[in-house]
Amino acid sequence: MLLTTTNSLEGTKITVYPGVVTGTVIMGAKIFKDIVAGFSHIIGSRAGAYEGELRKTKDIALREMEEEARRPGGNTVIAVDPDYETIGSGSGNMLLVSASEPSVKTE
Repeated sequence: MLLTTTNSLEGTKITVYPGVVTGTVIMGAKIFKDIVAGFSHIIGSRAGAYEGELRKTKDIALREMEEEARRPGGNTVIAVDPDYETIGSGSGNMLLVSASEPSVKTE
């Protein structure tokens, strides 16, 4: 399955547009990771644990899109541009990654 950020694929013909596919994942950001991220912010370093959780959440959302695209016969998802949000406050923060993009079939 090809996932691309572009709207077209050079040298490839799009033959069918089966529809829009969606991948949405909400994961809890552990209080420890929030504390580490807070200290990292204060001293100006990267928050590796938080970045890892965000990367994992994005990967799951993209896999969901791939699975949904295969059902009606799609083999490519174009214009991939995930949205990232934080839901909640304090130690109850949740990470949301969502993407709704067109599934296509290419030759």
